[in-house]
Amino acid sequence: MNSSSIRAILLAIVLVLARYGVAHAHPLAPYLLELRELDSGRVVALWKAPLLQPIGIDVHPLLPSRCRPQGPPQASRNTDSASYRWTVDCGGGLIGATVSATGLSQSKGNILVRVVLADGRLVRGLLDERDSELTIPARERRLAVLTSYLWLGIEHLSTGLDHLLFVLGLVLLVRGRRRLLGTITSFTLGHSVTLSVAALGLVALPPAPIELAIALTILVLAVELTRVDPGPPSLLRRRPSLMAFTFGLLHGLGFAGALAQVGLPSPEIPLALFAFNAGIEIAQIVFVVTLLTVGGAAKRFGWRVADGVSLVPAYAIGSLAVLWCCERAAVLF
Repeated sequence: MNSSSIRAILLAIVLVLARYGVAHAHPLAPYLLELRELDSGRVVALWKAPLLQPIGIDVHPLLPSRCRPQGPPQASRNTDSASYRWTVDCGGGLIGATVSATGLSQSKGNILVRVVLADGRLVRGLLDERDSELTIPARERRLAVLTSYLWLGIEHLSTGLDHLLFVLGLVLLVRGRRRLLGTITSFTLGHSVTLSVAALGLVALPPAPIELAIALTILVLAVELTRVDPGPPSLLRRRPSLMAFTFGLLHGLGFAGALAQVGLPSPEIPLALFAFNAGIEIAQIVFVVTLLTVGGAAKRFGWRVADGVSLVPAYAIGSLAVLWCCERAAVLF
């Protein structure tokens, strides 16, 4: 990436930071509504809401009108969310009933709906501003699984500032589109491997150290971008594909942590896992193509900046990485 493209990259960083905020690597914190059928029409409801919510907007679920509360909800809280659990009597059960929510169009958020029917079947859906109602079918359709997990993957990457800045760092580091394609592909392979094995339960690691390690990968990449000495190139510059694959393994564990919050529908685990990963790749490709397109336009119009200013993206990425490292290390200690 030559200096004529730096101004466009700076603009991209400003837009990303303005959209997502500097302190939140993953604004995606979906609401969760779980309905679990017991017997005789009784249903245990769980509502999990992120503590960080838009000011003045009330997002809460609306259960079917025939469901009558059997007592007040029991509340609990952890570091990032509040949960409420209560029992309702839904008479003839949940099949054919409709659940919805208020406040989705204003909050731009989404609600993961997970319904466990009395016979053990799992039905899952996603409520958002485009579709704020879900009618519970007798069995979850494959197309619904594919669509909902695909959108979930797209939203997870597009709202994950840490992953986006790592990809931006790769674009700034690697010269030549063919070499960049190989580097991005290696990153994709790395996070696809660990996403799959972790989501399938073959590997189980605590999320806090993984999130810290992801922040460290961004910091390492940012430090490399600030190097201006004419000495021999580092391993990161000589073998960017190897670096991207290795760091991608850690990012894949982070993706798996997000998927674990949602769960996989047992009858359609391969399809749901494929769709979630495909959504991540689609968002990643769109982001890279957008950066290259804007960079190409900047080169065509001859936009140039001073050499010192060209390091601003690296320092911006590094500063955010340091912030995330401190925040995530504080959780461990």
